[in-house]
Amino acid sequence: QVQLVESGGGLVQPGGSLRLSCVTSRRTFTGYAMGWFRQAPGKEREFAASISWSGTITYYSDSVKGRFTISRDHAKNTVYLQMNSLKIEDTAVYYCAARKDYTPSREVSDYDSWGQGTQVTVSS
Repeated sequence: QVQLVESGGGLVQPGGSLRLSCVTSRRTFTGYAMGWFRQAPGKEREFAASISWSGTITYYSDSVKGRFTISRDHAKNTVYLQMNSLKIEDTAVYYCAARKDYTPSREVSDYDSWGQGTQVTVSS
């Protein structure tokens, strides 16, 4: 089982920012595309952002495009999700996921391994 460990969640006011981090082993990071997904209470898990192994290709959902930025640091075996201009509807558990492929995907079923999730709550 590939280990992914997320951090950086918390409580933030609308309009605020958070940066999520996902650390994994080097073996996992090599040759893997990475993604961030989120799941709100009572809803299905949905795609937020993904990045290719090289970092040159990124995908975003329409709901986060222009506000969130995904990036990765190979030296630190870490993928980030910078979230700006947060909205109440961004409240969810955010999951990091790894896909054994160089190209990213928007589909939950394309990812092989998942982290435990980190809670993001946007509230005034």
